[in-house]
Amino acid sequence: MKNKSIRQEFADTMLEVGKENPNLVVMVGDISHSILKPFAKSCPSRYYNVGICEPSIVNMAAGLSKLNLIPVVHTIAPFIVERSYEQIKLDFGYQKLGVNLITVGGSFDYSQLGCTHHCYADVSLMSHFSQSRIFLPGSPQEFNILFKENYNNGKINYFRITNSAHNLSIDKKYIKTGKGAVVREGKDITISTIAPQLKTVIETAEKLKKEKNISAEIIYFPTLKPFDNDLIKKSVIKTKNLITFEELSHHDGLFNLCIKSILGLNDISVKQIAINDFVHDYGSYEDLCSSQGLNHKNLYQEVLNLLRIN
Repeated sequence: MKNKSIRQEFADTMLEVGKENPNLVVMVGDISHSILKPFAKSCPSRYYNVGICEPSIVNMAAGLSKLNLIPVVHTIAPFIVERSYEQIKLDFGYQKLGVNLITVGGSFDYSQLGCTHHCYADVSLMSHFSQSRIFLPGSPQEFNILFKENYNNGKINYFRITNSAHNLSIDKKYIKTGKGAVVREGKDITISTIAPQLKTVIETAEKLKKEKNISAEIIYFPTLKPFDNDLIKKSVIKTKNLITFEELSHHDGLFNLCIKSILGLNDISVKQIAINDFVHDYGSYEDLCSSQGLNHKNLYQEVLNLLRIN
């Protein structure tokens, strides 16, 4: 399927894994029924629509985990992470059980539905569990590989599906748990990013090279936890300049991970571009991203500012 969505890949992967592993159980919060029909038909006793009862779906998943089954919980990010955080904390964090939380609607994917459907603190919240793993696949291939590597690891696995796949070819050797990828080599500045902003970063880097002869190194992270500290440190040692460009909260996300990785390095200039405040606005996905500086124009200018170039 050409340009298959990551959400469709999620459904296809559930069918693939579900046929192989009879312990996989998928529960949804009244979404994605059509794409999960093949799984429901193939594994009818292992597919449940729990409805819009997110704390309950977490409780049910914990019960399945206690029975040595492998729960997959799928619904909209703010409802499962923010609304049900206490249940996740007690049922999985406290009891150290395993679960796969697979969300859609992160950040501004449901921009037209307003702030109730925005979610940009989810990665921060889920990162606080010692046994959690955080994945932000930016392509169908990334989701398939990372899910199959981790779904049965007994951890709290958080997979954040975006509507804006980058549709770029990432070498499979870089799609590994805890690894980042050097998408473009450079010498003047490191731009660190996550899905779904990779395309914006690449296009901006090409413009910087063409118009200002600035060589930007682009580091992309499909996994945020565990984090590839060595990769970002190696890049920043070379370039001495770092910008993080992330569709996550300004208060805890990619920037914090990068800064921890380069602690102790001298004469390093850094800048964060992220979601800085509670966003009340309506509009398109692009409108809301731009309101937080997540666009070509702002990234281009911030690179020039960091490098002190007019």
